[in-house]
Amino acid sequence: MNSLITLFTGILILFTTSIEVPYNSIQKAMTSNDAKAIVMMGKDKILLNILGKEGAYNHAQAEMILTEFFSKKPKGNFVFVFKGKENSDGVFTIGKYTIGKESFRTTFHFQAEKADSKLKSLTIEKE
Repeated sequence: MNSLITLFTGILILFTTSIEVPYNSIQKAMTSNDAKAIVMMGKDKILLNILGKEGAYNHAQAEMILTEFFSKKPKGNFVFVFKGKENSDGVFTIGKYTIGKESFRTTFHFQAEKADSKLKSLTIEKE
């Protein structure tokens, strides 16, 4: 009976996928305004909502939109406000990008994709 429980537990662990969020990479990319590094964390299409401009974009388009945001709001300070908890929909992580007196709430949504986690959506909104 114990070996049956052990076998069942092992199978569950094997098929359970955990989502690894690259917190250090996000921190570094946001601080250095590296749009390409952020986009490279994403799925083939990334849902972006940057200051009300939203849509599903391929990597090149998403990089252009993020680069435009960073060119208008360069060299801000980024900190995590909430490092998300995994649920059935993935992991949501919230940060704050501050430049001068302006603050922007950033929400990253990661989902498991095969053996990796990928950025599904990014929202940047003024606080």
